[in-house]
Amino acid sequence: MSLPAPSLAASAPRRFDDPRFMVPVALGALYILWGSTYLGIRYAVASFPPFLLAGMRFLVAGGLLLALLRLRGVPLPSARQWRNAAVTGFWLLGLGNGLVCYAEQEVASGVAAVAVASMPLFMAVFAGLRGNWPTRLEAAGIALGFVGVVVLNLGGQLSGSPLAALALVAAAAAWAWGSVWSKHHEMPPGAMNTAAQMLTGAGALVVLGGLHGESLPAWSAIQPASLFALGYLVVFGSLFGFSAYLYVLKHARPALATSYAYVNPPVAVGFGALIAGERLGLVEFAGMATILAGVCLITLRRQRRRA
Repeated sequence: MSLPAPSLAASAPRRFDDPRFMVPVALGALYILWGSTYLGIRYAVASFPPFLLAGMRFLVAGGLLLALLRLRGVPLPSARQWRNAAVTGFWLLGLGNGLVCYAEQEVASGVAAVAVASMPLFMAVFAGLRGNWPTRLEAAGIALGFVGVVVLNLGGQLSGSPLAALALVAAAAAWAWGSVWSKHHEMPPGAMNTAAQMLTGAGALVVLGGLHGESLPAWSAIQPASLFALGYLVVFGSLFGFSAYLYVLKHARPALATSYAYVNPPVAVGFGALIAGERLGLVEFAGMATILAGVCLITLRRQRRRA
């Protein structure tokens, strides 16, 4: 008696369930999507005011993500978790993303990405203020990175836009502080944390937009490219981008999940050059190389300590 032939569907490897296959896919998507958001912001601020632009982006994305999670039966955060998400959302999205949108009214998207790459330097400093002082190698990385920030601000585009330069440095510092603060407080679990931060951060951005005197433009004044960029930021930058990040964070080492800090600046520079014709000078490239070298020193030292 012969045995039945095995089902092809049953014997085929389930590649989409295999982290060995999905982690590189999600990581590549994260590099491209988050690297391209800087150019998306540059197009969107041509029609929308900066803080309200970011507020609309995270209100829509956070609302869609919350609705999806509730349909899957995920419980809502507790009152304390909502409060902590609101604080983190203010620092990360309200100031961290809102100030980037503000700066990109004046500077190229690639320059903004290079400046924001200094975020891990501020994170190391803030971690030290909470008692986790940096080692000599980490301190050297911090010093080298801040030299790159100074180089970036003394020459090139940022030297002619002092408010934009200040906004980008403040954005990196705010994102770092919010990240450090959130590690010491109870946050909503999993993707609900992202949804809660998006919604509360959107509220903070609307308030900041009101304080800045912003108002939404008339429909006839909105450029098609700006409207498309806003949709891209909502769907690909927020929903897909954060989903890819959460997947990598769950299935890979933290250093691999946060490697976007190295990759996003050159990706943003490439998108800006290919699509928008942006050009960076030697000063910007020297600043980018110095900042990323400092970030590499900090990350390498942390990996040695974990090992």
